[in-house]
This record gives sequence, C-alpha cells and structure tokens, in this order.
Amino acid sequence: MKKTVVLDVVGLTHGLIGEHTPFIKSFLEKGKSATITPVLPAVTCTAHATYLTGKAPAEHGAVGNGWYFKEEHEVKFWRQSNTLIQADKIWDKLKKMNSNFTCANLFWWFNMYSGVDFSVTPRPNYLADGRKIPDVYSHPAELRDSLQGELGTFPLFHFWGPKTSIKSSQWIANAAIKTDKLHDPTLTLVYLPHLDYNMQRHGKNMDFIAKDLEEIDGVVKQLVAYYQQQKDINIILLSEYGITDVNRPIHLNRILRKEGYINIRIERGLELLDAGASSAFAVADHQVAHIYIKDPTSKPKVKALLEKVEGVEKVFADSDIVKAKLNHDRCGDLVVVADKESWFTYYFWLDDDKAPDYARMVDIHKKPGYDPVEMLTDPKDKLVMLKVIWKLLKKKLGFRTVLNIIPLDATLIKGSHGRIPEIKEDYPILISNNTELNLPGEIDATEVCGVLERHVLGAPSNPD
Repeated sequence: MKKTVVLDVVGLTHGLIGEHTPFIKSFLEKGKSATITPVLPAVTCTAHATYLTGKAPAEHGAVGNGWYFKEEHEVKFWRQSNTLIQADKIWDKLKKMNSNFTCANLFWWFNMYSGVDFSVTPRPNYLADGRKIPDVYSHPAELRDSLQGELGTFPLFHFWGPKTSIKSSQWIANAAIKTDKLHDPTLTLVYLPHLDYNMQRHGKNMDFIAKDLEEIDGVVKQLVAYYQQQKDINIILLSEYGITDVNRPIHLNRILRKEGYINIRIERGLELLDAGASSAFAVADHQVAHIYIKDPTSKPKVKALLEKVEGVEKVFADSDIVKAKLNHDRCGDLVVVADKESWFTYYFWLDDDKAPDYARMVDIHKKPGYDPVEMLTDPKDKLVMLKVIWKLLKKKLGFRTVLNIIPLDATLIKGSHGRIPEIKEDYPILISNNTELNLPGEIDATEVCGVLERHVLGAPSNPD
C-alpha cells in the first residue's frame, strides 16, 4: 500500500485557483485533476459521507448536515457518531485488504467512534454554568493531550462564529503533521475549512476573499512541503462544494407557519419550533431543505405551496427524490432546492422580539437548521465589541451571561452552496500529484472513494 494524504480544502474550485493561490496553481499544473459532480445536497456532512463510502445518501443516510430524528421528534445537526453513516467506509475496506493499513482522520465529519486508528474532532466542554470551553475529542484519548500540549488548545472560536480565521485551519494542519510524526498512518484525511467563512459572508468578492485564498494557499504549501519530504507519497487536494453568490434568503418555515402547518411552543414569551406537533416543517440546510409532513395526504398541497415561492427552483417528491438518490428514511417527504440566487433560513418566528434566545447566539446544536449568520455580528451595532468584552469579563468573574450578539438579518449572507451550480467552474475539484493516475476529467462524488482507494493500493488505472 502507498501512503496517501487527502487535504480537503473546503470551497476550492477551478474558478478560485489563480494569482492568489500560486502554490495550489502550481500543484494543479504539475499533477492530474478532475472536476467533481457534487452530491445533492452539496454540504459538508453529505459530501464527507459520500466521499468516504462511495455511496449516495440513499444508501449511507447522511441526507444533510442534519435531519429530523423521527423517533425523537427532534431536528439535530452536526452529529458526530460515525455509526450514523450506514455504509462501509474506505478504511473498513482497506483494513480487510491489509491488516497493516492505518488511517488518521483530522476533522472530517462523523469522526467519533469509527474504525480509524487516529482521530481528532472538535468537542467543546459544555459546563453547568453555561460556558463553552474549546477542546477536541481524539482516539486514542492521549492524542488529544499530546496535540494540545504542543500546539495549544484548539482555537474553537476561530473554527466557527464571528471570529473565524486561518488559526483553526493552521492548527489542524499542525496537528496533521504531529500525528504523522507520531504514528505514520497509511491514509491521512485533513479538513481545512478556511475558505468556508468569508465566502459565505461576502460571496466571491475578491476584495474580501483574496487574503483568505492567500492564507489557505500558505497552509496547503506547508503541508505539501512536509509530506513531500517522504518518498513515494500520494498527495490529493479536493473540495466538497463550490460557494456561489446569493442575495435572497427564503424563510420556508415562516411560509408554512402562515398557512397553519407549524406548531409553536411558548417559553418565557419566546417561541420555539415544536417539530413533533407540526403538520409540516422545513429543515433548512444552505440551498436545500427537507420538508417533513405528518399527514401524507397533505403532501400535494404543501408541494404546490412551496413551488410558488420566489427563489424556489425545484420541489422533489417521490420519484424525483429517488432520481436524486435521496430516498432514505431520514429524507424529507419533499426536498426543496433554491435557485442560484437564493438560500434557505431556519427562521420560523414572525416577530423578532419573540425569536428564541438561541437565535442571537452561536448555538449549532439547538437551532433546527443551519444558520450562517452565526459568522456575523450586527454591522449597525458600533458597540458590539465593547459588549463582547464586557460579557467575557462577567463570565471570568463567575457571572452567568450569554453572547447574544448574532443578528437576525439573513440578507447579510452573500454566499451559499448545496444545489448543483450552473457552471462547472463552481464545482468541487480533485487534484493529485500522482501523474500516472488515469483520472477522467470529470467524476461523480460517489467515485471519489474509488479514486482514493486506487491511490492507496498503488493502482494507476481506472477500474474500467
């Protein structure tokens, strides 16, 4: 077996490779590359599950970054258990071929309790007083202590939230290098999320993202330079999706609520979505939303309602869901896809004064949908940083307080993903330094796993 490293450079596309990514451009020109036809929905958890199993969501079950857990009547996002993926992973297959094969997974999703030999994933400490303390979970457990002892605590608040920066991707890169020095795994998976942030805030506006491209180019250069010191090693750069410009947020749950489908629970004068009691509700995930419907006979009426919404491109049902390879029990009864200028919010309240307390906070596990606005603070609030400093000081003094600084203005978001883009320049890509590889110019997301396998097995040719 041949040592292989896979760097997931989130959001990287052919359209972004150029003057601001000189190293990645050189890597592309020297190697072999393919455009990846993205999985639907083109989101992190679904893409990772597809790349690591070679199966579509209909088989592996990761129908989004989150879904409605029907037995619990709760919407849950960003789960970590690897057993949620209902298909064999690449490391399972390769271990059966060679018992000496080992795998390290650094921050790809569903990264707890899997069959990999070494894993590291974000896992904050949630304290009884409400504080969230940055930390990671690792296997083996001592790897966490070794990494944080040398590299410092994982910079969680630079990984997600208003303070996102290159620091999180840099820490992950450094952790990958240290893990390699300690354990020398056969296959290493590394997640580098940096381009995910400002591209959602600002879209493909080079005035805002040029620096991000230069920063991630530097991190990739560092990693490739390190790994290339080892003889005969495969290095792959790939991405899960491309981010495109948007200007229209769509509030599907508000539309359903106005038609009487949504049930609300009132707590302390604030509203919560009562999914289990609702006749129909949306689980919004970037540019795709799952619609769960209690009474099957109302599905045609709900479908007709949503098809009329400005910014909705498609509403899949029945055979269309099968064609999209989303026909899994976790999938919604309907799947709604936005047009190229739109994306879906999870918002269900009609009055901002009644929005739940978590709406104005970074709280990825309580929100019944994905919320990119968590990366922003209110641009109209000139005192927001003073408020943050004051709240943090109160926390250090032992007072309970919340960082309720996230705006409720979804129009602030200028970039999104999830649907299949119009042009292939916005598709995800795969670049390999293995010039002997017989790599087609375009591959399906389900074929990525096979490409990775052939790298590890040292097979240069396409199986066909």
